[in-house]
Amino acid sequence: MKLQGVRVLDISMFLPGPMLTLMMADHGADVIRIEPPGTGEPTREIGYQVGGMSAWFRNTHRGKRSIQLDLKTAEGRTTLLDLARDADVFVEAFRPGVAARLGFDYPTLGTENPRLIYCSISAFGQDGPRRDLPAHDLAVEALAGVLPLNEGQDGKPAMPHMPVADALASLTGLAGVLMALHRRHETGRGDYIDAAMFDSLLAWTPNISGRIFATGQPHVPKEERSWGGNAMYNLYETADAQWIVLGGAEIKFAANLLHAVGRPDLLPLAALPPGPGQEPLRDYLRNLFRTRTRADWQAWFAGRDIAFAPVRTLAEAFTDPANRLLSHDPFGTPLMGTPIRFLEEPARLNPAAPALNADHGTGWRA
Repeated sequence: MKLQGVRVLDISMFLPGPMLTLMMADHGADVIRIEPPGTGEPTREIGYQVGGMSAWFRNTHRGKRSIQLDLKTAEGRTTLLDLARDADVFVEAFRPGVAARLGFDYPTLGTENPRLIYCSISAFGQDGPRRDLPAHDLAVEALAGVLPLNEGQDGKPAMPHMPVADALASLTGLAGVLMALHRRHETGRGDYIDAAMFDSLLAWTPNISGRIFATGQPHVPKEERSWGGNAMYNLYETADAQWIVLGGAEIKFAANLLHAVGRPDLLPLAALPPGPGQEPLRDYLRNLFRTRTRADWQAWFAGRDIAFAPVRTLAEAFTDPANRLLSHDPFGTPLMGTPIRFLEEPARLNPAAPALNADHGTGWRA
């Protein structure tokens, strides 16, 4: 497996850090999760329970080990330092300055273990005027300016469907860790990674930030290509109060659709820039799609070269036989699989999540 022999200490909580180290564990890394006193990782008790365990916790911690330490005590810090001396990767997600105050920041651990790759995940990074602000995903999305882009039908900002700032920071951190591991083969030295949720989110806006770079003006979401201004890249309600999407703005898709419904005269509208000019086409399509049910439209679009999809629930997506990510443990309990697929040395999913403190005293022994 790609990461066989890589030792990872993870003292982060909730989503970004645990997802980073889960992807490493799936590909052979030995991950020890350091959990706080009391009930341990908060997600052990958050949300729905499946098979006596939080689905959130199991799907971010399967295949890892658990040691419970009170890092505010000398004994806890000593144990952590002993583990870090033999670790390859260390992941933390405290607010900036906390690790230094408690005595396990990068200068401290890096001195003891120069080969250590230390990844800090935070909301706004390790420097700058916002570094000390408390923030989870929602606040980061708000400050990054992406929240109002997710405008609802009422013209008001809607709650985001996915914790994209968490997710992108996790992937930024993973990319940094893997780059540093690769470089360490040449230099023999580790490195420090400052992965900020805010930075990671903004870095993924090159396809939507053109108006700002070109004019300095904010977006009008419903007039922009990605958020409703394009008739062929839009949401439409069906006769049964379900929804479908047209998901490809290329003119060839518009031609295939409009010829099939007998309205090629509307094709020039699809070639206009996104915005008010396309409104007659959007209006026509709104009325058209309300004439049949979602299932009817799925049948109609089958076999046609038009970018189309029904708007499904997450439950529908997970029950789809074509879902490659869904896995199961030996008892039939559903599990998330891994999105990283190799032809050689594929991931081996360990469905077991650790009991709290199950590996205390074992160190790096198997």
